[in-house]
Amino acid sequence: MIYPDNFEHKLGFDKIRELIAAQCLSSLGREQVDGLRFSPDAAVVAEELEQTGEFVRILQGERAFPANYFIDVRPTLSRIRPEGTFADEAELFDLKRSLQTIADITRFFLPVDKGDDAAAEYPVLAAIAGRVRIFPDLIRRIDAILDRYGRTKDSASPELARIRRDMATVSGSISRNLQSILRSAQAEGWVDRDTAPTMRDGRLVIPVAPSFKRRIRGIVHDESATGKTVYIEPEAVVEANNRIRELEAEERREIVRILTAFTDMLRPLVPDILQSYAFLAVIDFIRAKALFAESIGAIVTPPKDEPLIDWQGAVHPLLLLAHRKAGKEVVPL
Repeated sequence: MIYPDNFEHKLGFDKIRELIAAQCLSSLGREQVDGLRFSPDAAVVAEELEQTGEFVRILQGERAFPANYFIDVRPTLSRIRPEGTFADEAELFDLKRSLQTIADITRFFLPVDKGDDAAAEYPVLAAIAGRVRIFPDLIRRIDAILDRYGRTKDSASPELARIRRDMATVSGSISRNLQSILRSAQAEGWVDRDTAPTMRDGRLVIPVAPSFKRRIRGIVHDESATGKTVYIEPEAVVEANNRIRELEAEERREIVRILTAFTDMLRPLVPDILQSYAFLAVIDFIRAKALFAESIGAIVTPPKDEPLIDWQGAVHPLLLLAHRKAGKEVVPL
């Protein structure tokens, strides 16, 4: 029990909580900050101080800590629980990158080989990381589906590769036909020499002055805001453009099929994956505390299991930060 109820506010700890939350990389860590409570258990406090102290050493060490993708994918994992749902490309890309970060963090805490002895450099944090499950097979499967930009690879399925080959062939045919028609129109003076085909409603068209629009057989799809240009889809490429639309629909259906099949495989693993993200949340929280501790020059002071406080050279963190900003020194207790 904390007394009085506004103790955090009176102490200024609510402000410290905000400063720590600002250092978090994701909502995962910020939720941990929200759950931060005073503890009467000296052993718990000592362990958590050791965690923060070890992370301060990480921040001051030479090895870079893997903190690139602290992404909260829990909303996605919750959404795909019903059968028939699937994670889209962006969600799958976030899942892959954050799972890779978890794997990189656990690898970071592996014991360092020193001749005949292998010792964990950060034993308290290593103990937490050692209990975490990683998913290398899942990462490999996602890599087989998505490229490095998060787009579905042609090789994700034979059918998708076939569809995209057909799209490239038809697109090339459209481009050649349009260029031929455009050159003829330029020679006749119907369009300017620097005119190039453009896209309107997903279809390749030629920009033409309204006075020449009947010279090119085709469909008028749009006109400019000024009315000085109309966009014509030449008759010769209408069928090819229709085919492109059909292939785009086929491509989307095949991508959905691939993502649905992967999600069906992923779904039974969701409870275990969520446990790994709980670890990511804790690491984000500890890292944020360490950053705050480093900013104020804090040190680890092991608590004693008795009602005794013996502070020497103690400075209130908020007073320290405020005085530092003003270029003033704090007189410690």
